[in-house]
Amino acid sequence: MGGWKVSDGRGTGRQDPAIWKPEEAERKRTRLWFFMRRVGVSSLNELREGAARNPAWFWKEVADDLRWPWFEPYGQVLDVSRGVAWAKWFVGGKTNAAAACVDRHVGTEKDREKALIWEGEDGSSLQWTYEELADRVGRWAAVFHRLGVGKGDVVGVYLPMLPDTAAVLLACAKVGAIFTPVFSGYGAEAVRSRLADSGAKILITADGFYRRGKVVAMLSEATRAVEGLDHLRHVVVVSRVGAGPEADGGRGEEPGRARLLAADRLLREVSAEVATEVLDSETPLMIIYTSGTTGKPKGAVHTHVGFCLKAAQDLAHCFDLRDTDTLFWFTDMGWMMGPWAVFGGFALGATVLLYDGAPDYPSPDRLWRLVERHRVTHLGLAPTVIRSLMTQGDHWVERVDLSSLRVLGSTGEPWNPDPYMWFFDKVGEKRCPIINYSGGTEISGGILGCFVGEPIAPCSFAGPIPGMHAAVLDEEGRPVERGQVGELCILGPWVGMTRGFWNDPERYEQTYWSRVPGIWFHGDWVRIDEHGYWYIEGRSDDTLKVAGKRIGPAEIESVLVAHPAVAEAAAIGVPHAVKGEGIVGLVRLAPGAAPSEELRTELRDWVAGFLGKALRPEEIRFVRDLPKTRSGKIVRRVIKAKLLGLNPGDLSSLENPEALEALTE
Repeated sequence: MGGWKVSDGRGTGRQDPAIWKPEEAERKRTRLWFFMRRVGVSSLNELREGAARNPAWFWKEVADDLRWPWFEPYGQVLDVSRGVAWAKWFVGGKTNAAAACVDRHVGTEKDREKALIWEGEDGSSLQWTYEELADRVGRWAAVFHRLGVGKGDVVGVYLPMLPDTAAVLLACAKVGAIFTPVFSGYGAEAVRSRLADSGAKILITADGFYRRGKVVAMLSEATRAVEGLDHLRHVVVVSRVGAGPEADGGRGEEPGRARLLAADRLLREVSAEVATEVLDSETPLMIIYTSGTTGKPKGAVHTHVGFCLKAAQDLAHCFDLRDTDTLFWFTDMGWMMGPWAVFGGFALGATVLLYDGAPDYPSPDRLWRLVERHRVTHLGLAPTVIRSLMTQGDHWVERVDLSSLRVLGSTGEPWNPDPYMWFFDKVGEKRCPIINYSGGTEISGGILGCFVGEPIAPCSFAGPIPGMHAAVLDEEGRPVERGQVGELCILGPWVGMTRGFWNDPERYEQTYWSRVPGIWFHGDWVRIDEHGYWYIEGRSDDTLKVAGKRIGPAEIESVLVAHPAVAEAAAIGVPHAVKGEGIVGLVRLAPGAAPSEELRTELRDWVAGFLGKALRPEEIRFVRDLPKTRSGKIVRRVIKAKLLGLNPGDLSSLENPEALEALTE
């Protein structure tokens, strides 16, 4: 463990565990500090309290500070006449997210500055200035008009991380269409379910993409996905691997009623001179589906102002992103962080880097070389990626120039201390804060976060992001004591809240608002330590209750991963005759470690040594891999169902279903 104590990383000691302690001068250079001074508050807590008391005041100030463009002014900031769950924002205002992200930069000094950098796994690369981005967005908007797509129509976007992927999203906004992004790694059935539920009129896809040097045949999945969907009229194919429809005819096979069209030809035949639609502030921008592992995926609806303003605020206040910075978040456009980076980054006038490829191909330094080559200032990675890359050895990082980095980011799952410290020490060189960031598809960004100008403890959150009135409550909605685990809840409206689930308003209310009137239960277990740092302990439906003791799986997993023989772990609760629930630990061993009965016993005792004998696992299972979603999250509920012989539900979001099957072999 290299002298690093698990308890130190979990904020349980008396001494403040912060490892990032910015000087006062550094704090006063942040965008958040200037915003606080602008609105007349002296501390982050004062800002949070003011936003909680008067969310309309707060979000008006955010919109003014970020110079949100209005075609016509709004008459009312916040309307909760239908209840908090159905809050409306900037009522009566006319605007467009494309105006905020693209149009306002045209004709300014930003024209010639880099907007987008793209690099493919095969070494291809491209850069667009803001002027060139505006031209491409205009051409895609003209293509949409030509194909009969306009206000309120839904556009399916099933694309890898290409430059045109960003342009398509922005062009949808420009013409008033609603885009629904689909993860590029999904198969035909998962794509089809999302296109069918959203009623998409057209699909934008690619002929394929490269992963680990091999071509992934994306177009064949797309054509199977649209078969029999009468509402889908066109499939527009972006060329990436040279396997799309012939450019001269623009047509290939006919999947069902949909026409197959070549994007290159369409884009050449149109003019970029397209007016941006003037839209009501509450106009839907996006339907983004959750990657839930049980039940039908939920289509969260987000609006032009809500999604874009929340993303931009988080990037400005948490990450201190400026218009001179380059943002690279390793993700897919089918996950929330993809559109978040595009709309938030461009709204702030920053440069956004997109990478289409594996993080460790052709060598484990691929991501670090991207940072070096493109002078990335803000790098966002999931803990899963760090856990994988750190096992390749420190030398892959140490030989690369990472001096351009200013801020590190992370989201998607709880941290374990050792990977966190490796990210901080080796990648950030102990001079870059890790902005831990957690929210959800339905949030438009974060609920909890860290801040460049505030102290940060390992694996923790500094607390709620201003504008998010978050609290830790019990099942009845009562506050819990410091140090106790409770439900992460939101007590008031925020601008980025989903406007419900597409065609399923009852399910939206039932999912988040039904337990205690007026309180959003997010589904995460959290804890606040004695120093005020927040920790996510896992999903509330993953929580174990062993002999009356409630514990989140992340706490058990952190202990297991701290053992030198363990690379990755999952903790599952199973029925126990005496304790009610017993712990089963699934362990993927580190390179060089071999499974044995001795190691199995050692790991059980290791957990008991940290957490107490009552929490000693009943069983340790060695596995080759842990089942994960395509966004890298371990699917504990699915693992539990498999171990207990129950129906695991919808598995379309699994990256590696073979790992699930191997659990019972």
